[in-house]
This record gives sequence, C-alpha cells and structure tokens, in this order.
Amino acid sequence: MDKQEYTEEIQELFLRFIISDPELFVRVNNIVEPYMFNRKFQSTVEFLKEHTTKYNKIPTIDQISAVTSVELERVDGITDNHTEWFLDSFERFCRHKALEKAILDSTDLLEKQDYGAVENKIKQASQVGLVKDLGLDYFENPKERLQWIKNQAGATPTGWKMFDQKLYGGLNRGEITIFAGGSGAGKSLFLQNLGVNWSLAGLNVVYVSLELSEQLISMRLDAMVSGFGTKEIMKNMDDVDLKVRMKGKGSGKFRVKQMPNGVNVNDIRAFIREYEINSDVKVDALLVDYLDLMMPISARVSPGDLFIKDKYVSEELRNLAVEKGLLLVTASQLNRGAVEEIEFDHHHIAGGISKIQTADNVVGIFTSNAMRERGRYQIQFMKTRSSSGVGSKVDLKFNPDTLRVEDLEEGDEDALTVTTSSLVDQLKRSNSIKAKDNDAKSTVTQALNIREFMKKNDI
Repeated sequence: MDKQEYTEEIQELFLRFIISDPELFVRVNNIVEPYMFNRKFQSTVEFLKEHTTKYNKIPTIDQISAVTSVELERVDGITDNHTEWFLDSFERFCRHKALEKAILDSTDLLEKQDYGAVENKIKQASQVGLVKDLGLDYFENPKERLQWIKNQAGATPTGWKMFDQKLYGGLNRGEITIFAGGSGAGKSLFLQNLGVNWSLAGLNVVYVSLELSEQLISMRLDAMVSGFGTKEIMKNMDDVDLKVRMKGKGSGKFRVKQMPNGVNVNDIRAFIREYEINSDVKVDALLVDYLDLMMPISARVSPGDLFIKDKYVSEELRNLAVEKGLLLVTASQLNRGAVEEIEFDHHHIAGGISKIQTADNVVGIFTSNAMRERGRYQIQFMKTRSSSGVGSKVDLKFNPDTLRVEDLEEGDEDALTVTTSSLVDQLKRSNSIKAKDNDAKSTVTQALNIREFMKKNDI
C-alpha cells in the first residue's frame, strides 16, 4: 500500500508486540525512537529503551503502567507469521516516521538553500531498517567462499600486467584508488591512460576533470587511441577521425566531463545519474581528476584545512563507489617534501594521511629528467588493502608523442638501468670535455717549452 495510516490503535499494537517478546524488542531497538509515536506513547517508548539498557530486561506491565500511566497487554500466541507481519510493518512505520521528521526538520535548511544537508537527512531517513545481513557463516562451504574471493578480487585488469600482479589481478569495484604525484608528474596522464585501457576493454568510463578542459583531454585521448603524436594530430585530422571512430565501435562508452573546481560528490552523483538515464548506459568506472580540488557535501570545512576536507571527500567518494558498484580512481598531490625523494611514504601526501586511511590503494608516481628522456615511469605502491604489494615498484614505459603508458617489453631497460645509463653518459661527456681541455693545455705548454728552448740556444 502506498498510503499508510498509523492510528493510535496500530501504535499500541506495536508496543504490545514489543513487550511480549524480548527477542522482538532486541531486533527493533536500533531503529525505534520515541518521536515516532504519538505523544501518548512517547514516554512509554523512552522508558522501555532506558530500562532495557540499564537492566537488560523488558519492564513488567505494572512498571510501565506506574511510570508512564499507559496500560498495555501482552500479545499471546505469537506465531512466525505474526512475527513476520510485525517486523515488516514496524520497519515501514519507523522509516516513514523518520522521513516525516527529516522533511519537517529540513524547512530551515531549505530557506538557507543548504540542499546538501537536506539530501543527507532524507537519505539517512530512507535507510532506516532492520538488520537483514547477518554476515557470513565461516564454517559453512569454505570452497564456495574462496571461489567468490577468487572471482571478485582483482576482477578488472588495468591494462598494465605488472601493476595487476601486485594487486592480485587488478582493481575492485566499490574501492577507491589514488594516484599520488608531484606537480607535472603525470597524474592526469595515468588517469587518462587508465580510462583508455578500460574503455577499449569494453567498460563504460566517465572521466571528470576539475582542472583541464574537455577539449584538451580529448586531444590527448586522440593521440593515445589513434597512435598519432600530439604534434601530428592537426595535420592528420581525417586519419585520426577514422581511427578513433573505428576503435570506438568495439569499445565501451567514454564520457569526458569538465566540472568546476570545488564540486562535491553529490554533483558528480547527479551527473552520473543523468548521464545513465539519457544515454541508457551503466557506468562501470569513474575517474576524478582530482580529489584535492573537491569539497565535502555538507560539512562546513575551510579549504585550508586539508586534513579534514580530504577526509570527508575521500570517504564520500568511496561511498559513491560502493553505492554504484564503480571502479573509482582519482589523484592527489604530493607535498614539497617529496620533490627530492626517490621513494615515497605516507607523510609525502599533501594534506596528511586522512585520505590514505580511507583509500584502498595509494600509488605514487615517480619519474626524473633522465627517465623522462628515455620514456620511463615508476609507480610505487604506498598502500594496498587487498594485497601484499606495499613497498613494491613497477616500471612502465612512456611514449612522449602518443602519451601512452604501457608495460615494458622483454629487453626494455627498466627505470634503474635508464637512470644509471644516463648518469654514465653524463660522466663520459664530462670526462671527454675535461680530457679535451687537458689535451689542449698540454699542447700549448709543449709549444711554449719548445719556443723557450730555441731562444736559449739561439736557434
């Protein structure tokens, strides 16, 4: 029934059920509140909750009558069907009353246009309900349980084999992964490559940019997908158009959306909802570029208080990933202390460890001038919640023309070899210059000595 009338008789019957069976009271105690009942019964509900909390026992009928002046009778002969009716009806009653209170309490918030707080109140009220998930029976069917973990964990490869190996196969839905790097380290580059990898694998991807324009991001994607260098895109627009369209036919959807700096998770949630409705697609992966530029939904936090701000934002992003079953990847800035470092840890994250505590995976992006010259990146696993990859490093190759980040192939030099080779080359050039300087000095010295000898001997 859409319309419900909770008369005084119905409310009294609910209370009679509650005092008749201690187990029923235990099951509903977490959702029942005095305000949900008519004024006549509010003191009774309050007394029931206080008494059972203090004495761990439901008060007698005489106690209830003496304290609250309400006469109640127990329900005799309660069957399983009666219990099922009561639990279903009472859960619906509590949810409806919670919604009613949330709507009334939202009047002042609506006048202040604090829509985020209103949405939170309504959402919390609509989630009022009895505990139905009783967890997992450990001893029952271990093989089925392990098979579920095998099927779920790392279910979605990133397209980088060595990366996936460190995470037992890839990234999981409902989790949040953060790529951390300094300014210009390649955070957007990694998110864009990941989006290309997933869309080419058939997943529907949404890329939300809070910094770069949709056109600039799309031009980068053109280079990655078509194979033309960024400097060649404009000269080969027809070929780029053909290749991108051809690749798109067998791929998932890839939506690029620029949103203003300072948006919150509700703004992104609303966009995804509209996109899914209008495009008739189910979003599989969300890439947010990047977390540090977002604000919390309703908490009034100063933009300068990065620890608290990022804590709320990362928690809200993770809740969105769980709610929508998304692969969610974002990025974060490393602080100045990481500039001269070659290995990153938690204290290098801008704003502190609040976002690290929430994230399931945190991956540091490291590169140097020598590595960039030779087309190499190194990623360092700073945190992995579902694998033992913490502290591991993976080297990847980078094409500066097409902007593609890919696995190293057999025979490719790793980051250490590239860096070492570059240093050796520099030393050789330096020694060569010094040797030439020394040879020149030696020749001049020899000439002067010969001239001095000729003068002394009148030659």
